[in-house]
Amino acid sequence: MLDEALAAELRALDAGHRYRRRRTVEAREPGTARVRVDGRDCVAFCSNDYLGLADHPLITEAFIAAARRWGVGSGASHLVSGHCSEHRALEDELAAFVGRPRALAFSTGYMANLAVAATLLTRADRVLEDRLNHASLVDAGLASGADFARFRHADIAGLRRRLGVAHAGRTLVVTDGVFSMDGDVAPLREIAAACREHAAWLYVDDAHGFGVLGERGRGAVEAAGLGMAEVPVLMCTLGKAVGTFGAFVAGSEALIESLIQRGRTYIYTTALPPAVAAATRAALRVLQQEPERRRRVLAHVQSFRAGAAASGLRLVASETPIQPLLLGSEEVALEASYALFEAGLWVPAIRPPTVPAGSSRLRITLSAAHTEAQIEQLLAALDGLRARGLLG
Repeated sequence: MLDEALAAELRALDAGHRYRRRRTVEAREPGTARVRVDGRDCVAFCSNDYLGLADHPLITEAFIAAARRWGVGSGASHLVSGHCSEHRALEDELAAFVGRPRALAFSTGYMANLAVAATLLTRADRVLEDRLNHASLVDAGLASGADFARFRHADIAGLRRRLGVAHAGRTLVVTDGVFSMDGDVAPLREIAAACREHAAWLYVDDAHGFGVLGERGRGAVEAAGLGMAEVPVLMCTLGKAVGTFGAFVAGSEALIESLIQRGRTYIYTTALPPAVAAATRAALRVLQQEPERRRRVLAHVQSFRAGAAASGLRLVASETPIQPLLLGSEEVALEASYALFEAGLWVPAIRPPTVPAGSSRLRITLSAAHTEAQIEQLLAALDGLRARGLLG
């Protein structure tokens, strides 16, 4: 009975062009965006490794050296025996980099978001979220038990209306810094001003801005000219621009200690392997020592957008490495993605429920590891699909 019910649901997903299939990466050419996937050599335009750090030789060597010293696992949660000097040093260095008193490392951004919401909110409180927030933020808000509501994407007037409704408990306003499917940057200054006027706390998940945006690569919060007074809770992930794995929350001493004492997804999860912490420390150094990587990927963004505009392609308004091409239907998005794959370009089709119905798209991501020639290759392939009527 169980399998029959599940099989029927899976057939419905497939019929609606919403069935997800994994591709297997079989090899990667170090220092480039070239991979071998499902038997085909491709240029990957789908990774969140925005700075091309995932296989940087210095970071790889740091990982290997730490694995030789510490082994490949931490063995326990941070509060039992899993917290080592590599974790402590990483947290200190992350805090210093983002200019906050403390930072706390998590195994994933999903766990970090769940911990923050559960620690800061009770059933007597409320949480207000941007409608396009990442699923982990939505899940965290719902799981907290607080009064949960969403405002229209980047709609400051709508947020102000929500904040203007009297509420006896605490109010936490939650937003992505950079939205993962649209690539646009949240209007953080305006959100912070609304929070200040209504005594609400602002929580920013800057998974896709950290390492790329801002004068020093500190992310969307730095780019907006905001600090801890305006954004008391900052979460960033380490598996995107930093190129490793994990996440961290940065803020005050009281915030971090509260997460250690009450954050269930921190307390009851095995700590990151020390080798990952060591590799992340090395990545943080490279990020600061090689600012040309940020400049290169942002130059790629401008080059790609200029070429797309010249070809009449309908891109979302994004100045970040996430460049979505809206196509509308699931079937068209899949067909375009398959055609690009056949041409040696790996660009995924993003469909509901990841994005709203009617907004299926190609999600193109750019990296410092790409070359101008590869971007021109992608633009030429997209222009060819447009000529065939696949892109509208």
